[in-house]
Formats: sequence, C-alpha cells, structure tokens
Amino acid sequence: IHTSGLVPRENPEQLIIALEPEAASIYCRKLRLHQMVDLGTQTTQNGFSPTENVGSGMTQAKEHVRRNRQSRTFLVENVIGELWSELEEGDRYVVVDCGGGTVDLTVHQIRLPEGHLKELYKASGGPYGSIGIDYEFEKLLCRIFGQDFIDQFKIKRPAAWVDLMIAFESRKRAAAPDRTNPLNINLPFSFIDYYKKFRGHSVEHALRKSNVDFVKWSSQGMLRMSPDAMNSLFKPTIDHIIQHLTELFDKPEVSDIKFLFLVGGFAESTLLQQAVQNMLQGRSRIIIPHDVGLTILKGAVLFGLDPSVIKVRRSPLTYGVGVLNRFVEGKHPPEKLLVKDGTRWCTDVFDTFIAADQSVALGEMVKRSYTPAKPSQQVIVIHVYCSEKESAGFISEPGVRKCGTLRLDVSGTESTAPRREIQTLMQFGDTEIRAMAVDVSTGRTVKASIDFLSH
Repeated sequence: IHTSGLVPRENPEQLIIALEPEAASIYCRKLRLHQMVDLGTQTTQNGFSPTENVGSGMTQAKEHVRRNRQSRTFLVENVIGELWSELEEGDRYVVVDCGGGTVDLTVHQIRLPEGHLKELYKASGGPYGSIGIDYEFEKLLCRIFGQDFIDQFKIKRPAAWVDLMIAFESRKRAAAPDRTNPLNINLPFSFIDYYKKFRGHSVEHALRKSNVDFVKWSSQGMLRMSPDAMNSLFKPTIDHIIQHLTELFDKPEVSDIKFLFLVGGFAESTLLQQAVQNMLQGRSRIIIPHDVGLTILKGAVLFGLDPSVIKVRRSPLTYGVGVLNRFVEGKHPPEKLLVKDGTRWCTDVFDTFIAADQSVALGEMVKRSYTPAKPSQQVIVIHVYCSEKESAGFISEPGVRKCGTLRLDVSGTESTAPRREIQTLMQFGDTEIRAMAVDVSTGRTVKASIDFLSH
C-alpha cells in the first residue's frame, strides 16, 4: 500500500485502513428493503420467486421492487427498516465478496446491545474472480485459432486485443441460466485481417474446421456463441467458488448462518446467484444489494465514521519474533546451541505474539520487554516473523518468513540503571498492527514503529 502524500508522517493515525470484507459486512447490515434483492426465501420480500429473480436479473428485480412498493400489499411492518432489525444477539452471517480477481469470504456474528461485530472465521478465499471467465474465453480462442496465433496477436495488435476483450465483457454480463438466444461477439477487423496473413485462410474457415461446434461464424462478422457455450466459460470459476463455500459451511464454527450476502461486481451474475442458491438449498437467505459494486466503498465510509463497530477479529497469521532461550538438553536441537559468556542459549526460538485463527479483541495488547545489547545503542531492530501454521517452534522452520521490522528508537532515553528495560506494547486487534514502547527505568516514551511494507 503506497500512502505517500495521503497523510503527514507525523500523524499517520489520520489514515484508517478498512478491510474489504468488513466494509461490505458493515454496509449490508444497514440495507433497507428497497436496497436489496432477497433470493433466500421461497417467496422473497420483493414478491417474486427465487428462480424468477435469477432468470430476470437485477433490472427486473428492481422493477418488482418498484411495483410492489407502490401496491404495498406485501410489506410487513418489521422489515421496512434496516435489515439490522431482523438480526438478534448471536446471529451469524457470511459475506461473499466476488470481485474481478478474487473471492473473499468472512463470517461475522452480531453482539448486542451495541450491534458490534465479531469475526467468527478468519477471512478466506482465492483467485476465483470474474477474470477467470476471461481466461476461459482466451483458452477457447486458442482452441479455435491456435495458441501460437493468439500469443502473436496479443503482442502485435494489443489495442485490438483489448477491444476484443471489452466486446466479450459486455456479452459476458448478458449470460443467464435461462437464456435461449445466442450471444454475438464482435471480432475486430484487425483480428480477421491478421489471422488471414498469419494462417493463409479465413477466420470462418478456422471456425468450420475446429471441433468447437457451439461457436459459429455470423454473416455480420461476429462470433456466435450458444448460451451453453457462454455458460461453460463460467463453470470452472463458479465451481471453485461453490467448492470454497461448501468447505466453509462444513466447518463447525460456521453453522446456523442466517444470511449470505453476495457483494462485488461478480455478484451481479445470475449464473453465480443460481449456483449459490442450489448449493445452500434454503439453509440461509441470500441477500444481494442493488448497488453491489459500491457496497465496499459505502461500507468503508461507515467504518471510517465508527471503526469500533468490529470488536473481535481473527488473526490471519501467526506473528512473533526470534529470541534466545536457555538451552534445554533433549528439548532443543544441538545445532541451535549458542554459548555466550558461559551461558548456553538456544537460538532462533519463535516467540509467538498472536496465533493464526486466534480471536483478537479490538485494542488487545501483547506485552514484551527488550534490552539494548550495548548501553550506547541508539536503535533496537527486531525482526517480525509470520506463519500460516498456528504454532512454530523456530523461525527457521519451513513456512516461517520474515514479514516486518519493529524499530525502537532509544536515543535520548539514556539512564543510569544497570539494566535498561524497554517495555513494548503491540496492538493486534485493529486493521493495522501498532506498537508503543516505554523505558521502564525513566518512564519516558520510546518511539516505536512497525514496518511491514518493505518485506
């Protein structure tokens, strides 16, 4: 994250980092009836069936809302307000943020009376965003026209390649489960022309000779894809998302989920909506904000107004530092033995600050004390390590990597005490890890900073 110029160096706290899944979660709680489509009930709050909504897409869904709000025959008094009114102490919900590159999942639980949120399961996900459909389209083009041609065309005619992908993007958004008419994708003239020069025969000839019989050539100079052909491009990406969701719902800590919020640009896809519905089979109500693409932005604004709304998070990684411990025969490996001034030490011991998947309350502190190696030392530099594993014995273990640096500026805090002790407090419950330090013998504050950006 490059923050140069956003905030002055002397006041870094003026910048608050908002986590995308949390921002989406905060905004979704604030949804009102007219701001959402509810796919999760047999007859939705918008007055139409889930399958009807999936087939019609967002435009028709909004029309149903408008028409039914005018008639007011379907409104129930307790759901006119925020969705929050339907959430009770202990209720759990999942936010599925479907973006272009990744899909992120977070499980939150309501804590009353203030309505604060507790993160039940650490944010997870993977590279299953809508860009995967673009990759599938490119693979399809390679099957028809050849990998060698597509590679060369991208290099020689980059602007035309972008035009082709833009044309595909618009048709991609028109894909739907119940679509019966084909989707036409305009091929740039330079694609047709360059292929003729490259292969010596026409694009139409290539389509006839290929074994991809669900893509035809139209007389208007377009690729004509059957709905099944387009839907097949979605399948690998959607299958990944459904598999990840299935694995999440199988976890014991992810049970009795009241709502599943689908947010992000890819959430507009009715193919994805239907797949999620089929997977859940009525176990949770599926809520889709009308402005799915702006959900995170609006939630980030709400988070900035009240950062304390998230009270408990799960640590995504195990964090700690490398320390020396007294060497214990039989417990510590011989290669870690260090003898200094007659004392036997074990090197590279992983001192855990916080463990992966551990619940961390907002403002929760980890306290450690450090001593300068020499009385004249001006700066104490401590390397921070992390691991995806919940526990690690040594910083040299596989999977443990250096991820940051803790710097304690002890200049100007000299004391006559025989042993200087710098007490350090590290805060892990926020969206950022913060550090504070004090010289115990003098009571003076020590300038402390953690840098995770240069590692």
